[in-house]
Amino acid sequence: MKQRKSPAGRGRPGRSLLSPDDLYLFNEGSHVRLYRVLGAHPVCWGGEKGTQFAVWAPNAAGVSVVGDFNHWDESAHPLASRGDSGVWEAFVPGIGPGALYKYHIRSRHGHYRVHKADPVGFQHEVPPGTASVVSELVHDWNDEEWMAERVQRNALDAPWSIYEVHLGSWMRVPKEGGRFLSYGEAAPLLAEYARRLGFTHVELLPVMEHPFYGSWGYQATGYFAPTSRYGTPQEFMSLVDTLHQHGIGVIVDWVPSHFPDDEHGLGFFDGTHLYEHADPRLGHHPDWDSLIFNYGRGEVRSFLLSSAMFWLDRYHVDGLRVDAVSSMLYLDYSRKAGEWIPNRYGGNENLEAMSFLRRLNREVYAHHPDVQTVAEESTAWPQVSRPVQVGGLGFGMKWDMGWMHDMLTYMAHDPVHRRFHHHMLTFRLAYAFQENFVLPLSHDEVVHGKGALIEKMPGDYWQRRANLRLLLGYMYAQPGKKLLFMGGEFGQTREWDHDSRLDWHVCTQPEHRGIQRWVRDLNAVMRAERALHECDFEPAGFEWIDYSDDASSVISFLRRGAVEGEVVAVACNFAPIVRGDYVLGVPHGGPWRELLNSDAEEYGGGGAGNGGRLAAVEEPLHGQPYRLQLTLPPLAVLFLKPEES
Repeated sequence: MKQRKSPAGRGRPGRSLLSPDDLYLFNEGSHVRLYRVLGAHPVCWGGEKGTQFAVWAPNAAGVSVVGDFNHWDESAHPLASRGDSGVWEAFVPGIGPGALYKYHIRSRHGHYRVHKADPVGFQHEVPPGTASVVSELVHDWNDEEWMAERVQRNALDAPWSIYEVHLGSWMRVPKEGGRFLSYGEAAPLLAEYARRLGFTHVELLPVMEHPFYGSWGYQATGYFAPTSRYGTPQEFMSLVDTLHQHGIGVIVDWVPSHFPDDEHGLGFFDGTHLYEHADPRLGHHPDWDSLIFNYGRGEVRSFLLSSAMFWLDRYHVDGLRVDAVSSMLYLDYSRKAGEWIPNRYGGNENLEAMSFLRRLNREVYAHHPDVQTVAEESTAWPQVSRPVQVGGLGFGMKWDMGWMHDMLTYMAHDPVHRRFHHHMLTFRLAYAFQENFVLPLSHDEVVHGKGALIEKMPGDYWQRRANLRLLLGYMYAQPGKKLLFMGGEFGQTREWDHDSRLDWHVCTQPEHRGIQRWVRDLNAVMRAERALHECDFEPAGFEWIDYSDDASSVISFLRRGAVEGEVVAVACNFAPIVRGDYVLGVPHGGPWRELLNSDAEEYGGGGAGNGGRLAAVEEPLHGQPYRLQLTLPPLAVLFLKPEES
């Protein structure tokens, strides 16, 4: 649709995409697809083309749409009120895709007049511009095969290996001043790389529009728009489509916990605290100096529910990683006494947030049973990943933050002292099946002075790389789905910097290529062996062989599949010495083979091991009927499998 060069005629009330049912459900808090009726929609009424605008501003005295089409004239295109619903709307003829616009809000108090970006805008200007852009979300999808199969690929018993990516710093164009890759440029590169290394999913740090690049997307203003830094909504659709065509699922990081107070954003939207609580004890987040959504307000619930559904409906994403859930659940999160308000029972639980999260998960799984929601929740809140009908919050999975912190603390110890911290390896199995856990080695652990993963490892040059391979191998061996932040897969040597690309040049070094091959082969074996993924969330999928050899800093265990006989034995040596003639009890006799050995020369190791084959003899040990005698390489993990299984 071509846009007129001269200002269009005045807005025309009376034409609407909003039915009475839409308004009722919106105000009630039950509308899950507001993006169909609010925002800016190119339409044709009676043969006349234009754009239908609708925005919620219940406490405004007047609202108009301003933009490049009317020279930002606040009186040119007033919107009409839909009464008690709080919605203002109008059809503006002659306006089409590409037009810049904002809403001019005039408060009932008279002193407040401001231009606001569209809360339900599908596209926004490239920052630092803050206007919304009229857009049509049209894309010719070619991911039919993926969409037909993803109910199996996203199942809880499927293999999950997630590559966490920040699009602005994964890769850049050095010959053009180090500029960002566009969505279109990143699509084939990221898809091919993730497939080559065997990852099942890519998780994108928040792509929703955000004014401050340094927030990494966690301070979002555009809950219905991918950031224009990397291109158009259509180009982002193409990125998702390309990943799907390469067999890679897409998870987006979604932030319903807080939002920034930028003047053009949601804060104090119509001259009142509309989306946020007015009382700072409820409405201000001390950690991020941001605003907290008022989950008790029906229209805010509808807004957030619709945002979640929007990414699943229109962008075909396969999951939502919900950020900072703990901060939503606790009224006293990061607050001192007197800085928070108890709930109606006197407790610190945010009852309205609990209700919202349960509603969110019910709606997501009702409409998209083939996707997953994943909670970043760092406390012992019970049943985060259990169904709502049994009292849970309804998430499909939850990050195991405790494992991440324990393992990184343990690995940082000099190996000579690890025997005194052996419990940090074993404690997780006391709670591992209380939730459906994802084991994350995420972006949060490689910023703000924490250093790269490889920098956390003790020892000399060789030992640091061996320790990293051991850490990654141990993660893949544990029950739970896996997540690895970009750079960790090849041993990035520098702390993550969002202003520059990863240090891809280190991949020319044999030791770093070896780490990359190790991750590739871990992914391949995890996907091929049902014992390593099928029962990630079931106690029957794990059995200790020996967890008590703290003197040697060795632990060993079995992973089992759902079918009898599917088993993989894992032995981890966290000491820097070879342990020859080490014995393990195993459930099967006869030949066993080394599926993986992190000390293999192709991974940069020293080549100690068992020649790929060994045999179990009938002699009970560790509660098993057979035993294996093997060589445990230094700072290494072995994956072993009986030949007949």
